[in-house]
Amino acid sequence: MNKRSLFVLLTLIVTASMLLSACGAPATEPPVATEAPTEAPTPEPTPEMPAIGSEEHPIKVLFVPSVDAQVIVSGGEVMAAALNEATGLTFEVSVPTSYAATIEEMCASPADTMGFIPAVGYVLANDLCGVDVAFKALRGSSKTSVYWAAIIVARDSEFQTFEDLNGAKFGYGSALSGSGNLAPQGMFEQYGIAPSESVETGGHGQSVTAVYNGEVDFASVFYNAPVNPEGNDAWTEADWFAGSVTPEMWDVPADVLDSCAPDATAEALICTGWEIVDARALVRTEAPDVAQKVRILTLSPEIPNDTLSFGPEFPADVRAQIEQALLDFSTTQEWADTMGSRDFYNWVGITTATDADYDLIRAAIKRLGLTLDDV
Repeated sequence: MNKRSLFVLLTLIVTASMLLSACGAPATEPPVATEAPTEAPTPEPTPEMPAIGSEEHPIKVLFVPSVDAQVIVSGGEVMAAALNEATGLTFEVSVPTSYAATIEEMCASPADTMGFIPAVGYVLANDLCGVDVAFKALRGSSKTSVYWAAIIVARDSEFQTFEDLNGAKFGYGSALSGSGNLAPQGMFEQYGIAPSESVETGGHGQSVTAVYNGEVDFASVFYNAPVNPEGNDAWTEADWFAGSVTPEMWDVPADVLDSCAPDATAEALICTGWEIVDARALVRTEAPDVAQKVRILTLSPEIPNDTLSFGPEFPADVRAQIEQALLDFSTTQEWADTMGSRDFYNWVGITTATDADYDLIRAAIKRLGLTLDDV
């Protein structure tokens, strides 16, 4: 073999070795998978994307337009200032033009939005893009985090259980009312109930009247526990979750029922010291014997209050700072004067919430086929 032939052979051998090294030998064991992160990390700031919560990249605080926008903005800015003082983060308050626009904004900006959205909006946003609930509102003097629907029937009707309503005529106030329609729809789904007909009455009072007049067999309306002679709710949320609320406690005691009538000023429905404050009280003047003619068949499962939720990619460490600051702020007079005002959202406080809290609403949305267009 001459020198040229030897050189060519050595070159071929080296080239082949390099190709084999580049391809790699077959692995004898599969590679070890790295564990996926369980929390969204804070994105590293870049010249194109400043840090979330900086003056150049404020956190968007979105409020649904359920009351006057000016009231929301002014009160929201008080909250933003308090959160800024507690965390050093910058917030930008806005009120989108609709509930749907609020949800769409949270999905379009998943890493830097937080929104005050009601239960229906939250479920739609969660299903749409993973918006995640953090808190739900507390309301009323007893600071309840939930509320209930009352399923009402004529007092002399033969209906004794919720299941007895299968094939009966149903009245509801409006399609998107939590207690008026969504809660019972979730119950229909759970118990396999199919009303013979569903009639939109136009409101809670109208639903009571429809049952009173026999226009529908049953209806669903908002519920509050009766007020006892000491001026307190007959039972509280804590009693409900402790399992100590019996059907006899849903209404005023049976031995005072015959005395129920509007008071002298017609401002309340009174029964020998007790007061009825559920939807039946709305028709006390036109139907003063409504308590004797309309009874509560059952209560719905608890319905969670409105939410404070975060975009699906909101950084976990930044979110934790905001959550603690919100909890602290919710105990102040500034909160009471803004978020807790009747002119604003009437949230007297907040408490932690989970997605599972909204399963009843989710079942109703599924049953009704509701979409963003509906809200």
